[in-house]
Amino acid sequence: MPTKRVPLTKERVLRTAIAVADERGVEGLSMRKLATELGVEAMSLYHHVANKHALLDGMIDIVFSEIDPPAAGGDWKAELRGRGLSTLAALRRHPWAVGEMEGRGTHGMANLRIHDAVLGCLLGAGFSEPMTVSAMSVQDAYIYGFALQQVDMNPETPADFAAVAAQQMVDYEAMLADFPHLVRVVGGHVAKVGYDYDAEFLFGLDLILDALEQRLPER
Repeated sequence: MPTKRVPLTKERVLRTAIAVADERGVEGLSMRKLATELGVEAMSLYHHVANKHALLDGMIDIVFSEIDPPAAGGDWKAELRGRGLSTLAALRRHPWAVGEMEGRGTHGMANLRIHDAVLGCLLGAGFSEPMTVSAMSVQDAYIYGFALQQVDMNPETPADFAAVAAQQMVDYEAMLADFPHLVRVVGGHVAKVGYDYDAEFLFGLDLILDALEQRLPER
């Protein structure tokens, strides 16, 4: 009995493209390779996405849909803290998306929804329009920058970091006499306790949110 073919839909095309990019990076994604993954001819894809640029637009919008938007009317700092954590988690699942999130020429509904919610949260907290723009900008720069830094680092856990730091103290021992601060911080601290991505991310995010709170006009 012949196997029933799964219908090709835009959702299936985008989800499969995301899975390929998660595994191989966006550089390893092409329309031809995606078609092979789906078991169809490359021309079939163009009924659902016009080109690779449109494919990436759709993929990025799905990543945006995985981010929890801040709710209006609540504790604005807690809501934006949650949004920051949710964004970082999405970018950890899809590291190829770092650097692609804000530069798209075409914006999907999930993209528009999350941006509108962040702006609404800041405006509702009492920030002026200019301060709202600045507050959103500094948060996005920090969140995306932290995610990019994490992609660039090999160690994944505090224990991994500790092991790498300890090994660096051995590998560079002959040179370290001229770098006492590295010895003190990397050898004396990181090599013992490591580096916790989550704790360090929250330290920076809370620092930003606390500083923004100081800029709010008195009610």
